[in-house]
Amino acid sequence: MRRLIVLPLLAVGALIGSLVVAVSPASAHGYVSSPLSRQAMCAQGRVPAATCGDIIWEPQSVEAPKGSLQCNGGGSRFAVLNDNSINWPATSVGNTVTFTWTFTAFHSSSNFEYFVGNTRIANYSGNNQPPPQGLTHSVDLGGRTGRITVLARWNVADTGNAFYSCVDLQVGGGGTSSPSPSPSVTRTSSPSPSPTKASPTPTATSGTTTWAAGTAYKIGDVVTYNGVSYRCIQAHTALVGWEPPNTPALWSKV
Repeated sequence: MRRLIVLPLLAVGALIGSLVVAVSPASAHGYVSSPLSRQAMCAQGRVPAATCGDIIWEPQSVEAPKGSLQCNGGGSRFAVLNDNSINWPATSVGNTVTFTWTFTAFHSSSNFEYFVGNTRIANYSGNNQPPPQGLTHSVDLGGRTGRITVLARWNVADTGNAFYSCVDLQVGGGGTSSPSPSPSVTRTSSPSPSPTKASPTPTATSGTTTWAAGTAYKIGDVVTYNGVSYRCIQAHTALVGWEPPNTPALWSKV
């Protein structure tokens, strides 16, 4: 009789465990939004949707085990991000670049690393603290010129995973310009920075409002932009360049 009771309990436990594994990727949220990373290019329609696949809906979800130097982290999803035959737009920059991160889940951070090829060119401590929205890092490209791809890697402190973003740059001109975001909370980091307290971010009120950069929107919020109404489908803090018609991953037309 005891065995008959134990077996159903084990089955229930296995089912719950499988559900936890199934839903855990939903907590994965973070990517480089300026200069536009490859997933941000897809989300903003700078690269054809047919080429990008479902990354257009989940630019924040490029999560894979730590240690990879691939644009998709070597995971099973978003392999299109590794395809260098695609005409990824390159942003024109000088030799020092400010990288801005957008987060939709604030995991404790071990560190943020930046690579060109196999060479790590910058490393910033996360102090085992959740990052603020609009976190920025100033990265020296070390005198490189021409077209390069920078891999940004956010290593989470309390899991074995990292978030990956590849950013295509034209150092010294010849690329395309990318809108500079204006987040409501910005912190420019230096190696091993001390944690700072972020100031409150304006939050959209109930009812229809006019879209505005720097406002925190939650799922279901309705805004107007150029006379058209849009409903928020993913919680985020709005940035310049993320206007509703440009970001189908964040807004749907009502």
